Amino acid sequence: MAERLIDVLDSSGTVIHTYPVTLGQDDGPADDARYLAKALEAAAHGRLVSNAELPSLSARVHVGRGGQLASYGDDLDGRSETKQALEQDIRQRAYLLWEQDGCPEGRADEYWQRASHQHLRERAYVLWQQEGSPEGHADEYWHRLQEFEAQ
Repeated sequence: MAERLIDVLDSSGTVIHTYPVTLGQDDGPADDARYLAKALEAAAHGRLVSNAELPSLSARVHVGRGGQLASYGDDLDGRSETKQALEQDIRQRAYLLWEQDGCPEGRADEYWQRASHQHLRERAYVLWQQEGSPEGHADEYWHRLQEFEAQ
């Protein structure tokens, strides 16, 4: 089924996290309400707020407004050349890692970091290969990507 980005909002209407949500065949018909419910479930598992605050959370379909960043210079998918899409790619990867590990509670930051580092390593490797795989220069590509993503 199609994936949708769903924003989770706190009681003041501030977006506190955006989840990439894909419904499985067992989740029933793909309507907005099911996507929203799954994002709120993920927010509870991710411990975005205290248990007492969970009922005050709401969800909505994500509306994006990201602009272009400078190009990485590699041949991989250009979608992550916007801040919004870069964060979306990392968020999706973090969510998949979290699901693969059995949805452990209270470790959202750990999964975000793991996903971010995986993304950087993949990009650095592609750049290294494109430039002829120069021996002894792998760290240069890693640092270049870290600086790029810090923009």
